[in-house]
Amino acid sequence: MDSLTQIVLGASVGEVVAGKKLGNKALLWGAVAGTIPDLDVLINPWLDTVQQLSFHRSITHSFLFALVVSPVLGWLLHRLYKKHNAGLWTWTLLFFFGFTTHALLDACTTWGTQLFWPFSNYGVAFYNIFVIDPLYTLPFLGFTLATAFYSRHSMKRRRLNYTGLALSTFYLLLSFVFKAQANDVFEQNFEAKSINQESYISKPTPLNTVFWSVTAKTENGFYNGFYSLADKEKLVPLEFEPQQQQLLEPYMGHPKLDRLLELTKGYYTVEQAPDKGILINDLRFGKFDGWRENGGGYVFVYHVWKDEEGQLQFDEINNRPNIDKEYFAAYWNRIRGNKSL
Repeated sequence: MDSLTQIVLGASVGEVVAGKKLGNKALLWGAVAGTIPDLDVLINPWLDTVQQLSFHRSITHSFLFALVVSPVLGWLLHRLYKKHNAGLWTWTLLFFFGFTTHALLDACTTWGTQLFWPFSNYGVAFYNIFVIDPLYTLPFLGFTLATAFYSRHSMKRRRLNYTGLALSTFYLLLSFVFKAQANDVFEQNFEAKSINQESYISKPTPLNTVFWSVTAKTENGFYNGFYSLADKEKLVPLEFEPQQQQLLEPYMGHPKLDRLLELTKGYYTVEQAPDKGILINDLRFGKFDGWRENGGGYVFVYHVWKDEEGQLQFDEINNRPNIDKEYFAAYWNRIRGNKSL
């Protein structure tokens, strides 16, 4: 999730763990705990494209990191605030739950979170919420901010914090219900169109949990489609795209290419690049505006080519469209079930 959301979640969790003992310091250090895992991006300047993709949401998002680092930071903060009545165990729990809730919330998005690093580098992803969702974050933010204006001994302070935490959790659970409803419609369309899919990924489109996209994997390629829970009809147009895996053959055997393909979980297509090399489309994220009749390219595309020395090179291509008022108006109409765009 985005940084603001993780700060709010961390602050709220910190309040639950230590609010009675630390007051607003629990909110502050909870917010810090909710931020620390995302500091893995600071190492990006020293990593190439594939290393960045692989390192993000790995070490600092793992359960092992929470188990090892929480006692260390807990001890440091316990020493720093010796005059407060929060013991070493309280500080340790504050960081532990700040780290683990951060990682688990990230696992609800599409990217994938390596919860079990270093024992497994598989990115756990539940695909039930977009990385930025105002309906999750803004009410949560409001209640958490209001919490800070009451004494640590105030019952109203605790009620405000628990209300924000409960509402955000309810919304997260509701997203699983919406996902199940969308999946039911997608599966009906697969069956009606005699699509023998091996597996599929459904995920919410940006900023909501009403409008969903799906990518279904078949033997020769992928079917992509969109469905809003507000659609009057349950007919989902599905567009086929061949995988063209044979284009990878001149580049196979390179560990970084293998890792890149592993990160996509097999959901990728390959195209010939306009100049040299190939383009690998990560289908997990779909097309940013694929719901439009003339939708653009995939959100995450990687250019792979051989340099003059025969070494494999990787570069990410930015395919994000220009977002303006016209785009948002059309997008809002599609969320509401208006397909005539």
